[in-house]
Amino acid sequence: MAQKSEEDDKVRLDKWLWAARFYKTRALAKAAIESGKVHHRGERCKPGKEPRIGDEYVIRTGFDEKTVVVEALSIVRRGAPEAQTLYRETEASVAKREAAAAQRKAGALGVSTDGKPSKKQRRDLFKFHGSNSE
Repeated sequence: MAQKSEEDDKVRLDKWLWAARFYKTRALAKAAIESGKVHHRGERCKPGKEPRIGDEYVIRTGFDEKTVVVEALSIVRRGAPEAQTLYRETEASVAKREAAAAQRKAGALGVSTDGKPSKKQRRDLFKFHGSNSE
């Protein structure tokens, strides 16, 4: 077990996001922070910001947006079960993410095609759109 030291109290935000396994590398965490994907109290953060226990961050990764509360600080990247103890995702955030995922899944199921159009179908499309490119 790692013992709590003074260094853990002074942890950078990019290091904490990396240790909490939100991003694979610290460079990716820093780039995400600089591009405005991490917010604290509605404002963009800087990579050198020092997170405190109880702070709430909104983190955007891909399609998902998570609202997490800092539970513990660490500068060491460990296994996923230990990393999940560093934060707690809010119930509203979990519900919002699940609803968005269900909506994306339903939208993907609604559109189905037979693949690439045949030569005849393509000619018919060109006729319909009034294009003279044959």
